[in-house]
Amino acid sequence: IITVNMLTGRDQAKKSALIRELADTTVRVLGVPLASVRVILTEVPPEHWGIGNETKADQIARAKEGQ
Repeated sequence: IITVNMLTGRDQAKKSALIRELADTTVRVLGVPLASVRVILTEVPPEHWGIGNETKADQIARAKEGQ
């Protein structure tokens, strides 16, 4: 089981490509059958993602103010 935590906002094509690449790499490196590989993507909103003492949402808002 491969678990990926990532910020929300990526399109479905990119998420599908990530799952495919992670599964294929696991098969190649570990020599396991593809059917035994599980990939779980958990999307986290920026308001729930902390970096240091602030949220990613705060960083995004601050960056927009500076534009």
